[in-house]
Amino acid sequence: MSVAVLLIAHGSRRSAANHDLVLLADEIRRIGRYSIIEVSYLELTEPTIDQGGRSCVAAGATEVFMMPYFLSAGVHVVEDLQKHRSQLAEEFPNTQFQLCPPLGLHPLMAEIVLARLEEGQQAAVE
Repeated sequence: MSVAVLLIAHGSRRSAANHDLVLLADEIRRIGRYSIIEVSYLELTEPTIDQGGRSCVAAGATEVFMMPYFLSAGVHVVEDLQKHRSQLAEEFPNTQFQLCPPLGLHPLMAEIVLARLEEGQQAAVE
């Protein structure tokens, strides 16, 4: 079984904001836990979620973990991403598509927020 990760962000008109997801994908590739890693965006830019899912399948994935790079389970995660998951599963019945939880209230989130607060305090001093 070949496992893929499909990272999904909202998408922005600012290319620099979209590029953050590409950098995250590069870092996950560097770690080497998954052989297939694709990026995709819900709206405003490409590749779309459907395009990203198709790329995973074209690369040989038989299981795709759809990872929402979202902070909470709002409408996009609960409804929109589930719709895309269902469409991809219908298009590729021999591939499993699993929608993962968003970043949300993961235990490490407090550490990330505290680190960013410290960065803000350092910037205020400088």
